[in-house]
Amino acid sequence: MKRFATGLVVGKFAPLHRGHQRLIDAALAACDRVVVMTWSNPEMVGMQVDVRVGWLRTIYPDAHVIGFAASDTPPNNAPPTDHYAFVHAHLPFSIDAVFSAEAYGPPFAASLGAEHVALDRSGDHVSGTLLRDDVHRGRDMLDRRVYAHFVEKVVLMGAESSGKSTLAQALAQHFGTVYVEEYGRTLWEARGGEVSLAEYVDIAEGHIALEERALLQADRFAFIDTNAITTQQYAFFFHGECPPRVHLLANACVDRYDHVFVCAPDFPFHQDGTRVHPQVQQYMDGAIRNDLTIRGIRYTVVTGSVQARIEQVTEQLLGR
Repeated sequence: MKRFATGLVVGKFAPLHRGHQRLIDAALAACDRVVVMTWSNPEMVGMQVDVRVGWLRTIYPDAHVIGFAASDTPPNNAPPTDHYAFVHAHLPFSIDAVFSAEAYGPPFAASLGAEHVALDRSGDHVSGTLLRDDVHRGRDMLDRRVYAHFVEKVVLMGAESSGKSTLAQALAQHFGTVYVEEYGRTLWEARGGEVSLAEYVDIAEGHIALEERALLQADRFAFIDTNAITTQQYAFFFHGECPPRVHLLANACVDRYDHVFVCAPDFPFHQDGTRVHPQVQQYMDGAIRNDLTIRGIRYTVVTGSVQARIEQVTEQLLGR
């Protein structure tokens, strides 16, 4: 393929799929520098420009990625010439080639005084419209780092010995996906039940790191055992204070999870040698529920056997 100094790829990238990636890959292979521009007016619900720019910059760190807020761009249904003029006005560099697989490509390139490089997608069945209709069915068309955005994070909360770990594993098996273990529990057991106040930061951050790794392997749902709100509650209980970093991560839980379930302590307390006391269990159950209520986080209490809890969660997630 002919070499170019600077190439341009534009699109909504909602979501960024394998077809888009083949186009950007072709541009990167043929150009010394590639500019990727993305915008949509109206904005793409659930895939706002910052999300799309994040995908592009993560997967293509060598590209010059630019995203525009909907309020700064022509409407999607504006005449093509309006979009051509918008791009021309915001180009950071002179463009030598426009890469596209659509009919708009040749006139768009001509408006910029650039050459058009067409990508043959005749055998490409990837479609942004189809993916927006059912992103989970088409997940193989997406890079895992893109699909992770659409995985629903389901967090299980509750006091110790309330069945969170058992339920997380059972739900992951039931739905054919992954679960995230309670990082703090692992550290607590390794320390013999002695965790310093500073280590609560390690617990909260370590747990989120496990979540992020799990999202790259999950299918539709990721079941998560505990979150930073619980870490904050235990910091207060054992130390009377909470590190500012944990406090910030607990606050971020308001928007982080798609579904919140609280496991009721409705079966005998199991003392495995690392748990505290049944009275602490009752206290933490109330503290966690109260915290969720104060934050305005909606939650569902699950009760009974593991199978009964699986059925309750399934009904909430799938409506059956």
